Amino acid sequence: QVQLVESGGGLVQAGDSLRLSCAASGRTFSSYAMGWFRQAPGKEREFVAGISRSGASSVQADSVKGRFTISRDNAKNTLYLQMNSLKPEDTALYYCAASRTLGAPSRVYEYGSWGQGAQVTVSS
Repeated sequence: QVQLVESGGGLVQAGDSLRLSCAASGRTFSSYAMGWFRQAPGKEREFVAGISRSGASSVQADSVKGRFTISRDNAKNTLYLQMNSLKPEDTALYYCAASRTLGAPSRVYEYGSWGQGAQVTVSS
């Protein structure tokens, strides 16, 4: 399995930007579709964005469409989430995850490897 470590979280104000990174171990990063999920206190884990193995296709949740962009650099074994125009409702623990499913999967059960999470807090 691939090991995943998120970084780049923090405390920001509404309207600010942040970029999350997810570093993957091993030499097989390009064989995994990747995704970002988030979980706020008392809520279920929800899909944020997913990207295919090559990076050619991606999908975002409606709640972040137009504000968040997922990307990957297979040469650096790294996944990114650029978050712009942040809102207080974006506050959550953000997880990156790896999947063997083709395309850009969006369901929790399609992902088999998870990072430990990075906290993002947006103040109003």
